[in-house]
Amino acid sequence: MPLLASHEILLLSSCLIIHSSSHRTPTSVAYCSVECSLSCHPHQRHREHSRKNRRRFQNPLPSNSIMATSPTPVDPIDVFWHEGMLKHETGTGVFDSGMDPGFLDVLEKHPENSDRVKNMLSILKRGPISPYISWHSGTPALVPQLLSFHTQEYINELIEADRNGGKMLCTGTFLNPGSWDAALLAAGTTLSAMKHVLDGCGKIAYALVRPPGHHAQPTQADGYCFLNNAGLAVQLALDSGCQKVAVVDIDVHYGNGTAEGFYRSNKVLTISLHMNHGTWGPSHPQNGSVDELGEGEGFGYNMNIPLPNGTGDRGYVYAMTELVIPAIEKFEPNMIVWVVGQDSSAFDPNGRQCLTMNGYREIGQIVRSLASRHTGGRLLIVQEGGYNVTYSAYCLHAMLEGALNLSCPLLSDPIAYYPEDEAFSVKVIESIKQYQQDTLPFLKGA
Repeated sequence: MPLLASHEILLLSSCLIIHSSSHRTPTSVAYCSVECSLSCHPHQRHREHSRKNRRRFQNPLPSNSIMATSPTPVDPIDVFWHEGMLKHETGTGVFDSGMDPGFLDVLEKHPENSDRVKNMLSILKRGPISPYISWHSGTPALVPQLLSFHTQEYINELIEADRNGGKMLCTGTFLNPGSWDAALLAAGTTLSAMKHVLDGCGKIAYALVRPPGHHAQPTQADGYCFLNNAGLAVQLALDSGCQKVAVVDIDVHYGNGTAEGFYRSNKVLTISLHMNHGTWGPSHPQNGSVDELGEGEGFGYNMNIPLPNGTGDRGYVYAMTELVIPAIEKFEPNMIVWVVGQDSSAFDPNGRQCLTMNGYREIGQIVRSLASRHTGGRLLIVQEGGYNVTYSAYCLHAMLEGALNLSCPLLSDPIAYYPEDEAFSVKVIESIKQYQQDTLPFLKGA
């Protein structure tokens, strides 16, 4: 198919094209045991067998699969969490505005509310994936730790806002009483998860944290984010001896804060797959476009993949296969940080990307495979968005199933069907691929 010129990618990506001519057959796979016996009891037998085999389970993959590796045992995912993060209260209003227009009887909760994380927590504790989870408590970050990514002036601004009882830092981003303590816990919990991996105590760690962080820039808050949890963890890895760190961000919004923090570094490859939303004001001046490539030594090490609305499972997997995998292969990182948001799902109020559980599961398998090949299996997962209170939890479950590299789904999709046609997305992805191969020095010849 003909490739698009680089200046046409932004225009094409902004179109919304969702066709219903291509249908996936709905599935009804229920819980399954590690042998995929669908006749087993839907929960108890799986739990008992999984406890015995959590470190022995083998997951053979087809030799022609892009994720094909030698069978490896399933290690548990070490989840880091602290209940104090629930004390960040974001209020009610019209969507995320905090505004009461006076003519609505029912005001909705701010999208970034504690309910979403409560369901993520409970599905990991009581869902079929629970035997594969090991729980750890997070601790608050100290101010000196924050200065590895953020400026002293910005941290002082946050401390002063907290001392004065709170402040709206930018549109939709409210620092209320309790928010600063929660933000310190989110940052510290993510750092604890990274240290756990760096110290060799586990291979895969997941920081289940809020407030989210990937929009927070070194000098300002943005998009519900105060402190850049992932960015702080990346810097910790560098300071601990990792020569190169790759960040793969699949939140529906551009991980502008993380990108900004390492925009002039050739030690960090930041890759963001996001809805093509562009800038949204002074707090988010970045566009997330393909031509935001980094500066100085960092030129070429910021890879933006703005995807058309409605890209869906097959489109995302195609982008991972054609863009992310080759970039990671060339960069050869010592550590991978996977920044995740379930707001790319088909039913999220903040996104229009139409991923389902199946898509998240496949992306998880790809990221796990990349970690196995390049970092000795070391992988840090950091939670960001995901605002459908129910479906975000289901998608998280599927995503971690993929990261575990299990041979079959443990949990069925309550929706199990979404029409998609990836043709337009593939055309955009091919054009991004050509642009990056022509422009990014480390990718030339890939």
